[in-house]
Amino acid sequence: DVQMGPMANPRRPEAMERLIGGAVSAGARLHTGGRRIGTQGYYYAPTVLSEIPLSTAIMNEEPFGPVALVNSFRTEEEMIAEANRLPYGLAAYSWTNDAARQKRLAREVETGMFCINTIVLGGPDAPFGGVKWSGHGSENGPEGVMSCMIVKAVHEGEA
Repeated sequence: DVQMGPMANPRRPEAMERLIGGAVSAGARLHTGGRRIGTQGYYYAPTVLSEIPLSTAIMNEEPFGPVALVNSFRTEEEMIAEANRLPYGLAAYSWTNDAARQKRLAREVETGMFCINTIVLGGPDAPFGGVKWSGHGSENGPEGVMSCMIVKAVHEGEA
């Protein structure tokens, strides 16, 4: 019974070891995971890190692996600044019951998709895509269909 599939290629588990090892060496707290699973295939244990120094590679590169990075911030402004610091912007997640904060974060965090109190990014009718270096345009939904179309306006007058 498979619960989680393998990573895309042999470089990914190696990258995860480098990124997670570097973070832990720099003082990040490892809560679970942080290791390969088995000796065959490209499996890596789901990993949770917290208190990650912002200077570590894992806080500055897209890990493309099963890792959740959890840091605390003193202010909402500090959190937004950190969320927007990097040239990536696929998805962001926030857990809060404060409706005003939900709206502010959804508006101010530079991301193609923003999830509030969920990790579900939507279904086939919802656009999927990032901003900055995380992608241009969307797939799924009407926005995804439009990106595959060439629109031509034809104007005809009387001859």
